[in-house]
Amino acid sequence: MNKWIKPYLKKYKGQISLTILFGFLGVTSGAMLLFVSGYLISKSSLQPVNILIVYVPIVAVRSFSIAQAVFPYLEKLLGHNIVLRILGNLRERLYGILESQTFHLKKKYQTGDILGVLSDDIERLQDFYIKTAFPSIIGLVIYTIFIAVIGAFDLVFMVLMMLVLGVILFLMPYLSYKKNKINFTNLKQKRNRMYRHLTDGVYGQVDWLASGRKDEVINEFARENKELVTVEKKIQKWRHFKEGILRLSASVAIILMLLWSNIQTEEGSITATLIAAFVLMTFTITDALIPVSEAIEEVPTYVDSLNRMDEIEGTSKVLDEERISFTGKLENAEVVLRDVSYSYDTTESKAVNHLNLTVSPGEKLAILGKSGTGKSTLLKLIAGVIKPDTGEVKINGVKMKSDYLAEAVAVLNQKPHLFNTSILNNIKIARPEATEQEVNKVIEQAQLNELIGSLPEGLNTHVEEMGQRFSGGERQRIAFARILLQDTPIIIMDEPTIGLDPITEKELLETLILGAKEKTVIWVTHHLAGAEMMDQVMFLEDGKTKMYGRHDDLLKTNAYYKKLYEMDDGVFLKQKTL
Repeated sequence: MNKWIKPYLKKYKGQISLTILFGFLGVTSGAMLLFVSGYLISKSSLQPVNILIVYVPIVAVRSFSIAQAVFPYLEKLLGHNIVLRILGNLRERLYGILESQTFHLKKKYQTGDILGVLSDDIERLQDFYIKTAFPSIIGLVIYTIFIAVIGAFDLVFMVLMMLVLGVILFLMPYLSYKKNKINFTNLKQKRNRMYRHLTDGVYGQVDWLASGRKDEVINEFARENKELVTVEKKIQKWRHFKEGILRLSASVAIILMLLWSNIQTEEGSITATLIAAFVLMTFTITDALIPVSEAIEEVPTYVDSLNRMDEIEGTSKVLDEERISFTGKLENAEVVLRDVSYSYDTTESKAVNHLNLTVSPGEKLAILGKSGTGKSTLLKLIAGVIKPDTGEVKINGVKMKSDYLAEAVAVLNQKPHLFNTSILNNIKIARPEATEQEVNKVIEQAQLNELIGSLPEGLNTHVEEMGQRFSGGERQRIAFARILLQDTPIIIMDEPTIGLDPITEKELLETLILGAKEKTVIWVTHHLAGAEMMDQVMFLEDGKTKMYGRHDDLLKTNAYYKKLYEMDDGVFLKQKTL
């Protein structure tokens, strides 16, 4: 509450107060409309000798009927405006958390968990204001004023109405909260689990279809959906029971008001024309109190959502810092790692273990090693997206931070994302203000001229969702053109040729190295085909350097390296022959 609710209550306190005032005036206008209407009907039934006797009530009915429509409209207009502004702030804040902590969150959470926060938790908080906060405050104010008005006539009856209306405003909301606390928690958990299985099912569709597990996956999803429906039925069953109790209590309050006003008339405290007025007014009062019960029962879902969002916010080693620009020079960038260590968990072995490395300006370094040896972690450290536990990573003498990623370092991933727009827009994402000449230059460097020239719409050709219009090699070339346009001194290539056939892989690698000939390149790969194009080759094992040197030197002096290279190059030659 202190992190996700109170700051925005304070920020928009003026508008929130005005929203509550409009809501109160709307309920009051509705109550007074029925009060005056009851009086007007009763007075008119006595056939007054002059129309002027009922003229004021007639004008009042018109005024309150207009106010009854205007004030609720203003309440919803202003209230939804505030809520949407708050929701926008929450989304932006949550996106900032997710963006800065991506690597850590992917380790701890599944995609379905994150999807649950984005699609359910963040949206749920808007209901806190519209369905819980505003109705509850308005209901409490109406209850207090109504009881005070009754107390001005009869203290005994005031206590009786406090008890009856208290069932609506306090007792049933409390019981509903206690009853549904577990049910709502189970409901959210089952929904989040379905989100996880849904994402698993979508991402792994080819695998479970190919393995003949279609019926198993669908049946499992159906079973979870059935469990979800069972919980929803429990909640609905309680709501029906609760609705019956609330309506019964409202009916008792109305009947008591009818009996009391009749007694007051007989005692001469009020005129007979006010009987209908008090009774009809009670209808509006009870209708204003009934929504409070539904509002309070939602509280467990808000608490659960807030807890999940708090957990995600605190799940990273990445510290929130004010974004700053690179303070050193960007030309002739040198990468230096001094005694760098990093582990994802203090109980686990180090992914990078006291590593020292220097990559000179313009140098091309290939990093190899088995899966789990720390290659990807090393790239994240160089890119600044994670901070070393010990040691330092510096670019031209400046300690690397995630803020410098777009300025000093560009990354070409295994599967770069292409947006569902034109080739030109996908390239210019790196630098929207780039000129036509600059775009054409990087297109030539990425060897895209032939591909773009073969397309009827050229650079304006849409790549379709996830770039599926093009082959893997073509997608990588488009992404590489984007990297070149970004014009950073250091380029990190995280296995950009994986999944390609050997010939395409060799051609793409040549394009990448030639296009980045003036850049410092750090290339992670699983095999040695193309290593002869690199200045240095480094093998990692258990987070440490096992082997380091020039390709030609390692061929001559290291039998293990020579064997691995011949195996990889042999595969390439065989494929080329076929």
